Amino acid sequence: MTNTLVINVTQDGYRIALLQDGRLIEYHVEKKEPEFTVGDIYLGTVKKVVSGMNAAFVDIGYKKDAFLHYSDLGPHFSSLDKLVKEASGANGRNPAPVFSKMTLEKEIDKQGKMSDVLTGNQKVLVQVIKEPISTKGPRLSCEFSLAGRYMILVPFADDVNISRKIGDIAERKRLFRLISSIKPKNFGVIVRTVAQGKEVAALDKELQFLVSNFEEGIKTLKKAKVRDKIIGEVNRASSLLRDILNEDFDNIVIDDVEMFQEIKAYISQIAPEKAKIVREYKERTRIFEYFGIERQIKGSFGQVVNISGGGYLVIEHTEALHVIDVNSGSRTTNENSQEETAINVNLAASKELVRQLRLRDMGGIIVVDFIDMKDAENRRKVYQEVKDLLQEDRAKTNVLPLSKLGLLQLTRRRVRPEMSVVTKEQCPTCGGTGQINASILVADQIEKSLHHLLTTRNTNKITLFLHPYVYAYFTHGLFTRRFKWLIRYKRWISLEQDTSLGITDYRFVNAVGEELEGEGAAGMLN
Repeated sequence: MTNTLVINVTQDGYRIALLQDGRLIEYHVEKKEPEFTVGDIYLGTVKKVVSGMNAAFVDIGYKKDAFLHYSDLGPHFSSLDKLVKEASGANGRNPAPVFSKMTLEKEIDKQGKMSDVLTGNQKVLVQVIKEPISTKGPRLSCEFSLAGRYMILVPFADDVNISRKIGDIAERKRLFRLISSIKPKNFGVIVRTVAQGKEVAALDKELQFLVSNFEEGIKTLKKAKVRDKIIGEVNRASSLLRDILNEDFDNIVIDDVEMFQEIKAYISQIAPEKAKIVREYKERTRIFEYFGIERQIKGSFGQVVNISGGGYLVIEHTEALHVIDVNSGSRTTNENSQEETAINVNLAASKELVRQLRLRDMGGIIVVDFIDMKDAENRRKVYQEVKDLLQEDRAKTNVLPLSKLGLLQLTRRRVRPEMSVVTKEQCPTCGGTGQINASILVADQIEKSLHHLLTTRNTNKITLFLHPYVYAYFTHGLFTRRFKWLIRYKRWISLEQDTSLGITDYRFVNAVGEELEGEGAAGMLN
């Protein structure tokens, strides 16, 4: 299985696509300067304490106050509050305190009340654990965690925990002894699976980096103002690489020089042996078009999604939950019975189901209506297939066995807004009015613009980007329209398919990648 990460830099930010064997598995859209990302630590101020909810609303700069529940304060909130006051000079101390030498305060009561701990206008240091979703503001926590590639640093703790996925007892003991011997006081560590087999130098380097990052953030509290970001998480591309980069990764392709250099430097830091797989994309065809991602996006985010081998899913989103219906459609197979057809379609649907969960980052309650199966063993097979496939999903999920009605219920924890892509397009010719005027003239308009560029403006090395249907029209047959251009103008015109264009849209590009305007309004059919 090959894993390829494709990054497309746009004017507003960048798009990230994770491919497995060329198939789109994850898709992220990130703005250039994202705010309130999971992992960011802010200095906020308490706006309101709500006793009935045992929670508080905190202002960290978002248009809606963020939510902080008492259970998310953590047992060491008193120590955190003391640290914030000392670091900001509220207690009259000038130098910032050394966190590793700090004496921790008594733990707060697990069953306590928010009103006993926080008051209005109180400054509080908080970490975003859930990004703003729909009409809700960010969700916050005072139990901090700073993620690295090999470990997660947990301030105000002292434990060392090893990932359960590391099954080798000797390796678990080695990592436990190693981390326990090098970690500073007042810091806990969660060792991640990728730390297995790593030498002390690599682990110590990352640990010192995480500790330094936290302590430098604390020092900034001296001059920080309310709403300031104290410690920032790395960008989405880097965090995705940090979490999923493993030995199976084959390619990281980026179409922007600056982003390429940034990612390569980051990879060289966290996994030097993988730096060689990072490469810059320099082809003329758009990167998402080259890897077939645009087509997959349009075919994967609709209400109806096809299943390989026949059948389809119908995905409905409601306020309370997500409902997914599995249908066999017009599937024609050689199965001997309806039960055999049902199990085969359901197993194929399971793969697409898990892909859709990751692709759309669906969260909350999800109910899947599989095709009815009478055999309990077949229901168990489908349930186990879903569970096994979800092992590759980084989001926390809880799956219940199929009911006798064929319903599978699961919950999936989502920390970012759900990915939604509009797949219905407005007709580029009629503009949604339902009236089409001379769309057949697109070929004539292209030739008119081409003639203008080649004769009047004497442009060389032109590349013409077209919708696939129009591309087929110009390239079909022995004596194609493009061949006739070669005879007429004594110049070869490169044609490229671009599924992101409407059927009557096209664009000309010169040798250095600059877009050209043909005769008329920017080479577009009016």
